[in-house]
Amino acid sequence: MSELSSSFFLATRHGPVARLSMNRPEKANGMTPDFWTELPRLLAELETDESVRAVILSGEGRHFTGGMDLAAFGSIAALFEQEPGRAAYALRDKIMQLQDAFTAIECARFPVIAAIHGACIGGGIDMISACDMRLATSNAYFSIEEINIGMTADVGTLQRLPKIIAPAIVAELAYTGRRFSAEDARGYGLLSQLCETREQLMAETLALAEQISTKSPLAIAGVKRNLSYSRDHGVADGLDYMATWNAGMLRAEDLMNAVQASMAKKEAVFSDLLSENSLAI
Repeated sequence: MSELSSSFFLATRHGPVARLSMNRPEKANGMTPDFWTELPRLLAELETDESVRAVILSGEGRHFTGGMDLAAFGSIAALFEQEPGRAAYALRDKIMQLQDAFTAIECARFPVIAAIHGACIGGGIDMISACDMRLATSNAYFSIEEINIGMTADVGTLQRLPKIIAPAIVAELAYTGRRFSAEDARGYGLLSQLCETREQLMAETLALAEQISTKSPLAIAGVKRNLSYSRDHGVADGLDYMATWNAGMLRAEDLMNAVQASMAKKEAVFSDLLSENSLAI
């Protein structure tokens, strides 16, 4: 992986696993304008590196993230002084740009795992809802904070979270903005694992990402694509899509590697996907 430059994220590499850590600890990793442009850019750059097989999203300092840094978005406040119709059009366009930053997580070919400690509020919920898996420390806490500042959560929580946990629970959390614990979040099905310390969290998340990275990257891409498709479509459509996917993507090389490795009681080794450079004409 070529070195990734970012003013908001600390990017590191652990073999086939890349880690993007929000690096604004003095402000609880509040999401400035740089966050919203750099997250999709970094994910797009990682997409072009065929050796990347999983990504971890984390935060430096005491907290995962305090959500959107509203103070950094003076341009949005200025819109309310403009002609109402044009201001509404511009605001809608801005909201959709912000939504795209988290859709990039969902559309990435590789799994994206959230490692959460401390606070995860507001935009943090929107972000982790777009991730494939979520682990947290036992002292982490969460809140759909937008209702407490007089607005409706608008960059993914209300659309994705009801597909992860019970809609009635989402409704209560969204209407009240109440803080809920990591234990609550695990009970709701939002988290797959709790860890006692941040160090343990990062170790467990890295171990999970590394385990995933040993699998066929083509099969992993298929799992991600089909999970997303099935979430938004009926069973019959999902089965049809799955059949079409495997008809086109299932290959003897990966199957034979897996079978032979299993018979020899060894770890299978799978080829990377093709890089963007290999397709250049």
